[in-house]
Amino acid sequence: MRALIFSGFILLVHLVFAQKAIIEGQIVDQDNLPIPAVNISIKSDRSIGTISNIDGYFLLELDSGTYDIIFSHVQYGRHELPNIPTGISDFIVTLKPEATQLDDVEVEGQRERDAIDPAAKIDAKSAQNLPSAFGDFNKVLLTLPGVAGNNELSSAYNVRGGNFDENLVYVNDIPVYRPFLANAGRQEGLSFVNSDLVGDINFYAGGWEARYGDKLSSSLNIDYKEPESLEGSINFGLLGGSAYIGDRFSNNTQYLFGARHRDSRYLLNTLETDGQYLPSYTDVQGFFTFDLTGKNSEQYNRTKLNWLLSYGRNRYLTLPASQVTEFGSVSQNLRIQTAFEGREMLDYDTYQSGINLSHRWSNKFLSRWIVSGVYTSERENYNVEGAYRICDVDNNPGSNSFNECVVVRGVGRNFDYGRNKLEAQIYNAEWRNEYLLSDWSVLEAGLGYNKNIINDELNEYAFLDSAGFVNLNESTFNQLDLETTTLTGYAQATIFSKDSMHALNIGARVNHLDYNNETLFSPRLIYRLKPDWEKETSFRISIGKYSQPPFYRELRNLAGDIQDNVKAQQSIHIIAAMERIFTWWNRPFLFTTETYYKSMKNVIPYDIDNVRLRYFANNDAEAYAYGFDFRINGEFIPGTQSWFSLGILNTKEDIAEDDKDYIRRPTDQRINLAFYFEDHLATDPTMRVYVNTVFGSGYPLGPPNEINARNIFSGDEYYRVDMGLSKSFELKNHKYLKTFWLRAEVLNVLGADNTLSYSWIQDVTGAQLAIPNSLSARFLNFRISADF
Repeated sequence: MRALIFSGFILLVHLVFAQKAIIEGQIVDQDNLPIPAVNISIKSDRSIGTISNIDGYFLLELDSGTYDIIFSHVQYGRHELPNIPTGISDFIVTLKPEATQLDDVEVEGQRERDAIDPAAKIDAKSAQNLPSAFGDFNKVLLTLPGVAGNNELSSAYNVRGGNFDENLVYVNDIPVYRPFLANAGRQEGLSFVNSDLVGDINFYAGGWEARYGDKLSSSLNIDYKEPESLEGSINFGLLGGSAYIGDRFSNNTQYLFGARHRDSRYLLNTLETDGQYLPSYTDVQGFFTFDLTGKNSEQYNRTKLNWLLSYGRNRYLTLPASQVTEFGSVSQNLRIQTAFEGREMLDYDTYQSGINLSHRWSNKFLSRWIVSGVYTSERENYNVEGAYRICDVDNNPGSNSFNECVVVRGVGRNFDYGRNKLEAQIYNAEWRNEYLLSDWSVLEAGLGYNKNIINDELNEYAFLDSAGFVNLNESTFNQLDLETTTLTGYAQATIFSKDSMHALNIGARVNHLDYNNETLFSPRLIYRLKPDWEKETSFRISIGKYSQPPFYRELRNLAGDIQDNVKAQQSIHIIAAMERIFTWWNRPFLFTTETYYKSMKNVIPYDIDNVRLRYFANNDAEAYAYGFDFRINGEFIPGTQSWFSLGILNTKEDIAEDDKDYIRRPTDQRINLAFYFEDHLATDPTMRVYVNTVFGSGYPLGPPNEINARNIFSGDEYYRVDMGLSKSFELKNHKYLKTFWLRAEVLNVLGADNTLSYSWIQDVTGAQLAIPNSLSARFLNFRISADF
């Protein structure tokens, strides 16, 4: 059956379609110079479109007929050409700069600064179309090289050997946060970023500039859309839905409203643990843009305000009943049967808001004031007891007791109890400035303030009654009140040669944390070389120091106590990268490769339990990570965006407490392979297929509470294929709706039995047995959506 499904899937993905009709041309400016990165779309169906390549060329493959085509560009604005017939191969489109754009020097400078930016670019539409369990935005990040995650139920991700807490996330330069207490992916809500509202995506897997914050692994920078006219969509399916609307209140005010709801009960019913699942997550977000420029000003958006509002509500209730898990090898098959009593109840409420006010004092001087606040209230109440039996299973097909328990290895009970409560308040303020020194140099500097107020009540314990004795696995009873203040500052300069061949960014950040009275200095440098070659190629070297001041989780040890002598973790990034644009099938493709090395000191060791990080709360380790990342993306099928990624990683740490040298870190996933692929039928472009595939080698693991046995084993690999098939219908005569979509998704197409984590139980002989906890099985999801 699996082979049949897989063969059908391969056949569908690789459909060879005949070309029916095209519109091919070039986009140039008034000086007849090519304009790259122009968005081209069909007015009647925005899902059909492309982007002009570095030489300004584009190609649209359509049914025969005439079309209204829209050309849009950040510098040249939006232009519409009506009634363009197919069959044109020498179509020349001349665009003029918008009258409301800033002067030429500023536009030129911004375009050149973007050229040195080491961020990976992701198409926002692909982030929406990518098939996944809940349509979570973060799942598109797992298709990038160096980014790993082995849990489709969670929005957490690791970058180049780092953990979930080492990633910065910004929306329009406003920092956002994820829940603190969640210890399992099924308990999480969606990630903060709403895919419907996203306009631009920049992801840094390391080596980012000094103007961005201080963490060890990555920075994700999202810009929400600023709609020029009415737009929106409604989307719902078996696992939840979403809706958004955007428009202008007036010439000076734009708005976006988005709402999402996730109900994962149907998917959770495919887990090995049988029971009643009642999870729900709902969030609403508003994003407003105000042009505060006076009526007499000649500049557009001279004074501009972005205001972000968000509320997330997460309710999770589980009444587990029973679980049967088989594990072991072909020669020795084991089975554990567990009966449960009790329940889990989790309530999370998170409020976030922030403003980003910018003012252009002159054509050369720009200032930004960014102020944000977060309040979260989280409650965990669980009381679950499980009685289990472990036995050997007869795997001889000719035996009368085939597939039955023949030898009981052990019986016992485990008990988990928790009454936890956390309230957190996080306040941030930052002042940023940009000054254009000349046509080829920019100076930036800023100051920041951060205040964290944490109130935490911990009351949890777990014990195991096995092999005739009771073992207390953990016990934490504590009440914690923590306040920390951090002052930050940065300065950086970006310099370009007049021929744009060379570009240099050099800067530094300074942090001072009052909690441990530690001052950190983090210099950073990025150099880009772009030779004048026929095929556009650039080389980049990034060297920088990245420091992560301890937050609440890093300060709390395994016993739940706050440590007052914990220092910031520090890492030195050394990255060498190459980007090359080449032509394949008469279409442009981008090949990117990066080699990196990270040296880390003052490392705080941790163990991973599902998505919960248990820190040792001391700086007694050193670590390193190195690897290679490769990515190729482009229009493998005309009018679509697809990419393939490969990451190779090696990360190890040396802990002073153990008797070993360097051992694998908990996030040491040696190989990570992913691809995202789009296709459509030649005879019906409204019929599209989307494929998301991820493969990762196993993470290390070891028995709990044994420091010298940490991470001595390698876990199972993670592999998953999600496929979506959609059909769109154009609603020409409807007053409000433009397009209606039907979509079917097969999640976990291959039915992979992926392992999330392991529970350790001791049998009657004293041997430690690792019981795998599996993730979701194959699931068929249906979605309906409408665009207006």
